[in-house]
Formats: sequence, C-alpha cells, structure tokens
Amino acid sequence: MSSSNDTLARLAEVIESRRGGDPDKSYVARLFHKGNDAILKKIGEEATETVMAAKDGDPKKIVYEVADLWFHSMLALAAYGLKPADVLAELERREGLSGLEEFAARKLQQREGEGS
Repeated sequence: MSSSNDTLARLAEVIESRRGGDPDKSYVARLFHKGNDAILKKIGEEATETVMAAKDGDPKKIVYEVADLWFHSMLALAAYGLKPADVLAELERREGLSGLEEFAARKLQQREGEGS
C-alpha cells in the first residue's frame, strides 16, 4: 500500500498533465480554462457540501465530500504553482505545536509584518 504522500503526489502529476488539455475532454482542463475564480468557486461549493455531509453524520458521504474538497484544493494549489508537499511540509512544521502556540506565532508574525 502506498503512502498518502505518494497518492497526493501522483494525483498532482495527473492534474498538472491535464492543465493545458482540451476543456471539452477533461474536467480539470475545463476548470483551468475557466480560470482561478472557477476553481475557487468549486472549493467553496465543496466546502459547503462537506459541512452538510458532516451535519448529516453519514461517514461515507463525509469521506466522499472531503475527497472532492481535497481534489479541488489541489487544483488551486496547482493554479498557484504549489504542490501537496508544500501543505504537508506546513503540517509537519506545526506538528508538536499546540493550537494555541500556533495561533500565537501567527499573530506575532502578523504584527511584525504590520510594523515593517
């Protein structure tokens, strides 16, 4: 069984390979052709569907909708020249930090950025 990082990397490669494809033959190509706003709109839709599935409490539906959300988020990553590994690196950076420590660090960075 492959690691989830391998799965995400393979999916990112497929997404990238379809980026300049025929919008009539590929859903991914069609979204890229429509532009970033179309991709971002899909993320919003999928996030809403994920929330609704979670409120319904159906585990299969939740997994299905989260998969859609992750997929469309990966399209956004690709649109901005990013890869799943970038997100995984950020999660690894946060590992071991409490949520409160992470929040405090972000607030400090924000204040330092405003001061310059």
